[in-house]
Amino acid sequence: MTANDTIRPALLRRGFILEYATLAWNVIGIVVLAIAAWSARSVALAGFGLDSLIEIGASTTVVWELSGTGEARQRRALKLIGVGFALLAVYLLVQSTWVLVAGYHPHHSPLGIIWTAITAAVMFALAAGKARTGAVLDNPVLQTEGRVTLIDGLLAAAVLLGLVLNSAVGWWWADPAAGYVLVYYAIREVREIFAGHH
Repeated sequence: MTANDTIRPALLRRGFILEYATLAWNVIGIVVLAIAAWSARSVALAGFGLDSLIEIGASTTVVWELSGTGEARQRRALKLIGVGFALLAVYLLVQSTWVLVAGYHPHHSPLGIIWTAITAAVMFALAAGKARTGAVLDNPVLQTEGRVTLIDGLLAAAVLLGLVLNSAVGWWWADPAAGYVLVYYAIREVREIFAGHH
């Protein structure tokens, strides 16, 4: 038995803990973001809530993979995640464009600002843990999902910037602009998933 064999169970446990923490945060996030998006009529917050739903799917895929359920199921799950990202991109593109054309001004969202600020910090910490654990386990699925989590943190920061600009200086267009950032990310993920890069 090698040293790697002895630490592997502990690393797998850590991988599961990181994924379950991501799942729990995103489940709570969907509720918080739904409330914040509805009260502020914010496209970016609604889109970020949908992104949290997709992140739940990605984390579930990794849990299946770490459980040793096989590559075929993993490929199917990744394709479903790709479809989810495509639907997210279409929704955000239509909604953000409509908001810009109509000149609709979203309300201020203190709850959205607080939640996205904390979420950015949490996602960056989880992404770092997944990158380290995935590298030691030599597990590309965990490492890839860690990059998804890192981008989730970056998206939280982009949405936060849009909310702060809207609240602080009245740049109402910053909210749908943040929605376009999410569109770009969603399209990129669809391409990578269906091209087999994940």
